[in-house]
Amino acid sequence: MNRTSFKLSTLATAVALVSVMASCQNKDEKATTTAAKTDSPAVKSGEPIVYVNSDSLLTKYEYFKDLKVKLDEKSKAAQTDLASKQQAFQREVAQYQQTQNTLPADQRATTEQRLARKQQELQAYQQNAGAALQNEQATEQEKLYNKIADYLKIYAKDKGYKMVLTYQKGNSAILFADASLDVTSEVIVGLNEGYKADKK
Repeated sequence: MNRTSFKLSTLATAVALVSVMASCQNKDEKATTTAAKTDSPAVKSGEPIVYVNSDSLLTKYEYFKDLKVKLDEKSKAAQTDLASKQQAFQREVAQYQQTQNTLPADQRATTEQRLARKQQELQAYQQNAGAALQNEQATEQEKLYNKIADYLKIYAKDKGYKMVLTYQKGNSAILFADASLDVTSEVIVGLNEGYKADKK
């Protein structure tokens, strides 16, 4: 079950998918402005490219914090449940081993078959529980991605930004960016305000 434990880096990867936000204008606006842009630079002074530090975003975004707590609790509960079932099975096996020499051959065979079935059921339960947890995590990651992407589309349009990149230490295509282009704090405030409003 350890491989199913919820990791910050997994969601950081999901946030990284938000990295390249194309123009937030609709297709008609793009079509009408294409000709006018031929003489202008790729990035106008009023339409800069900005970036968000995904590490900071995830550690300070309340929705992500709550989500992490919820999934951690589910993972721990699943591990506890599985451990309890495994211990019960091991006790049953130990009890059989103590009494197997006193049992008739047919009863021994029946008990061993039953224990083998239980072992298979336990393995199947472990796999299903792990898969269910992974599916839930994938669903929640998609929700997180959509929340951030939807917010950034509106945010970029309101601010006149053409692109919002993501920066993550050790896993980023951005080698250098001026700190004045870092809009992480502002984005965190907006996301948390939206999440607070959704919770009411």
